Amino acid sequence: MDSKNPVFGRMSKGQPPGYPAPTPEQLQGMYDAPSYAPPAQRTMTIDDVVVRGFMTLGTLVASAAVAWTLNLGWGAAIAGVLVGLVLALVITFKQSTNPALILGYSVAYGVAVGVISHLMESRFPGIVIQAVIGTALAFGGMLTVYSLRIVRVTPKFTKFVVAAALGLMAALLVNMVASFFIPGGFGLREAGWLGYAVSVAAILLGCFFLLLDFDEVERGIQAGAPAKYSWLMAFGLTVTLVWIYLEILRLLSYFSGDD
Repeated sequence: MDSKNPVFGRMSKGQPPGYPAPTPEQLQGMYDAPSYAPPAQRTMTIDDVVVRGFMTLGTLVASAAVAWTLNLGWGAAIAGVLVGLVLALVITFKQSTNPALILGYSVAYGVAVGVISHLMESRFPGIVIQAVIGTALAFGGMLTVYSLRIVRVTPKFTKFVVAAALGLMAALLVNMVASFFIPGGFGLREAGWLGYAVSVAAILLGCFFLLLDFDEVERGIQAGAPAKYSWLMAFGLTVTLVWIYLEILRLLSYFSGDD
């Protein structure tokens, strides 16, 4: 007896159940298709950023400790700054997530920080621990400000911070060139009201950049950025913290006696 169901009805007559026979091209495509689905790429989490941040900062601190212990001179510090600057530019403009480049920056700049810190500590005992505490307080304070949304990172705020940083760097560059002809240049990096104002402005800009870094991390996590981008986030935070530390160190030196 024939079934009323068209599928079963065709099957009872020896016909395929309603699907046309595949063409040779379709068969070849089925043959070439992979037999498994590629694994989904893991996205970045806050734990990734924290771990990479500890690795990056830890490498910088370790290289700084070696430079301090070996009592390397200004030559090593200048070399560290130049190498670190080149690596930082490559990482920034290429948005590189290569751990070797980022850890290389940490080593190079760690040498410079270690030499500078050792020389400053020799001249002003106790200044390094004060600068470290100040940097930690700045980081904790800005993290609290960002978490409580006391200051919101908007496109207008970002443009202001970047423009102010470029203006400050331009002024410092002009001052450095002027110092070749005038002792102390225009006084932007000398003890005095102008030098104090510049250092305070630089520290505040560093704190504002921490807010930008926190916002970048949050947006990256929300956007589902690949886990490898946690290296880039850790690099940004490290650069900002080094900036704040060195500026606090300079400001404290203005108020420390030579005795």
